[in-house]
Amino acid sequence: MAQNTSMEEFEALLNESFEMDTPEEGSVVKGKVIAIEAGQAIIDVGYKMEGRVELKEFANPGEAPEISVGDEVEVYLRAAENARGEAVISREMARREEAWDRLEKAYADDQRVEGAIFGRVKGGFTVDLGGAVAFLPGSQVDVRPVRDAGPLMGLKQPFQILKMDRRRGNIVVSRRAILEESRAEQRAEVIGNLSEGQAVDGVVKNITEYGAFVDLGGVDGLLHVTDMAWRRVNHPSEILSIGETVKVQVIKINKETHRISLGMKQLQEDPWDLVGAKYPLSSVHKGRVTNITDYGAFVELEPGVEGLVHVSEMSWTKKNVHPGKIVSTSQEVDVMVLEIDGAKRRVSLGLKQTMRNPWEVFAETHPEGTQVEGEVKNITEFGLFIGLDGDIDGMVHLSDLSWDERGEDAIQNYRKGDMVSAVVSEVDVEKERISLSIKALGGDKFAEAVGGVKRGSVITVEVTAIEDGGIEVEYEGMKSFIRRSDLSRDRAEQRPERFSVGDKVDVRVTNVDSKTRRLGLSIKAREIAEEKEAVEQYGSSDSGASLGDILGAALKSGD
Repeated sequence: MAQNTSMEEFEALLNESFEMDTPEEGSVVKGKVIAIEAGQAIIDVGYKMEGRVELKEFANPGEAPEISVGDEVEVYLRAAENARGEAVISREMARREEAWDRLEKAYADDQRVEGAIFGRVKGGFTVDLGGAVAFLPGSQVDVRPVRDAGPLMGLKQPFQILKMDRRRGNIVVSRRAILEESRAEQRAEVIGNLSEGQAVDGVVKNITEYGAFVDLGGVDGLLHVTDMAWRRVNHPSEILSIGETVKVQVIKINKETHRISLGMKQLQEDPWDLVGAKYPLSSVHKGRVTNITDYGAFVELEPGVEGLVHVSEMSWTKKNVHPGKIVSTSQEVDVMVLEIDGAKRRVSLGLKQTMRNPWEVFAETHPEGTQVEGEVKNITEFGLFIGLDGDIDGMVHLSDLSWDERGEDAIQNYRKGDMVSAVVSEVDVEKERISLSIKALGGDKFAEAVGGVKRGSVITVEVTAIEDGGIEVEYEGMKSFIRRSDLSRDRAEQRPERFSVGDKVDVRVTNVDSKTRRLGLSIKAREIAEEKEAVEQYGSSDSGASLGDILGAALKSGD
């Protein structure tokens, strides 16, 4: 009985010993390499258990395995015994467990971890973090897009853990965060050694439309296009190329944003310091058209000094024309200095001032009374515009078209493009206005015809037409009309039909109207005037003589 009790106790102690010393499956145990054969390491994990591990599990990505007989290693016990009676162990899984413990601590402490990129997957790369595999997104490889990641493969370098989930086995890392942090430190150091106004050398890294980025040794500064030269620069590539070393001046440093503004022209002499002396007012200089806008053209007088020729100062005659139709880019032109504003760095220039005022020239060469010829450029409700020498126009007012017709009727005889002759009647240089007259071409026929005629004169006219209301007569080519009531003193004789076309009739001038260019004529007035004269000469109204006697005496005297 006692013997049976002791056997049971021994068996219980033996089982308890096995339970305490035998390692638990799914844990990491220590073992010793006892042999290496057929690409495998045979490892004794104690407890009379041996297992096999592929040699590649002892190698880091891109490296040869480092393992020798006698080395002590940690392995992961997946199963205590397989079909061959060997322990199922894994070095890789042991490294992974060890790595996860280490990485979780580093992630909690926000520390960097070391790893190596060993593969490419969709959207990024795989990184070995000493046993644990992490995902490196393509956007987190570098501060700038990487075209070729070949040089980075297998290279041990630091990474920052962005996210990790042990249950799902996910780890996301960033190389860019490390570079940005390092770059920020480097920028801070470089910026700390710079000061505003300092001249430094830099290398052009990138060129844009608005300027160029210059590397000052770890930190970039912006060289704006307006600070490259005193002259106008249309595009930075005109004077800079990528990789070129340039000397620049530090204009401004923003300590908070670490932005640096650079300038090149600040290291050169400012041409504006001598503008006032070199370009006095009213002086004429040759320049080159650099830019054309809707409101004028910019002309470069010298590198760094530009002036604006406003559209109103471009031509004497072309008033509503785009500047591009008067000058062209790169054209050399003569300009006059009209105004200088040194504070605003502006020069106002004139193009037309270098040429004589065409109205002045016309006034000198075409005094009043000069006959000119030109093309009808435009027809308006108040007259004709005629093209003249010097690319200027003269105007013929409606009232200056014809002596005989109303202006509204006379203008119907003209068409655009007709060549016409006219006489210069007035030139107003200040108002840039030339008045012409077509009707004055043959002189003033009315004035010539009635030059010696005045009110009360008796003239002889020729009957040209018989009408119900009177008769039309002509005197020296000038037409007039005698009304029925003025045909005779005797009412019974006031009949137009008693006259015939071609009759010569003496009439008295009752009115000379230069505006309407008409003579007022009357046979009746002539007869009354003759009667009065006869009475005064041969008798009086109370002498007893009859009117017939007086007229008879007058007629005899006339014989």
